[in-house]
Amino acid sequence: MSKSLVTYFSASGVTAGLAKNLAEAAGAELYEIKPAVPYTNADLNWQDKNSRSSVEMNDKSLRPAIADTDANIADYDTIFVGFPIWWYVAPTIINTFLESYDFSRKTIILFATSGGSGMGNSAKELKPSVSDTAVIKDGKRFAASTSVSELKKWVDSLGI
Repeated sequence: MSKSLVTYFSASGVTAGLAKNLAEAAGAELYEIKPAVPYTNADLNWQDKNSRSSVEMNDKSLRPAIADTDANIADYDTIFVGFPIWWYVAPTIINTFLESYDFSRKTIILFATSGGSGMGNSAKELKPSVSDTAVIKDGKRFAASTSVSELKKWVDSLGI
């Protein structure tokens, strides 16, 4: 059985709760991807084209800084990467995280929370941020209220 790590970015706390349940379900360690500058409610106002999140998502070359790079990625075979869906894909801070570590020969499984959007092109947009030997799997979008037992079934179905 491979050693797993659940990493997550949560701007409002919703993805954090799901990540904690997933870590329990997978018997995995937990690591929070924290922005160097936390997001405010104004930053997250998707209806304001000048809000921080809107600006970041409209320019895919932007890489919001992360608070630290002390996740010990080398110790894990499988890394779950969780995030809220923004504009139908992963927020660009996930690219920052992936570009900050060596994911060579690692399996990355995406998971997300959303009010209704699916995973979109998240895997495709994140793939250039990791080495060619890393495998990124689309994963799944979950409701914030998804139970540990439901997540355990999903993890078991992955065969990791």
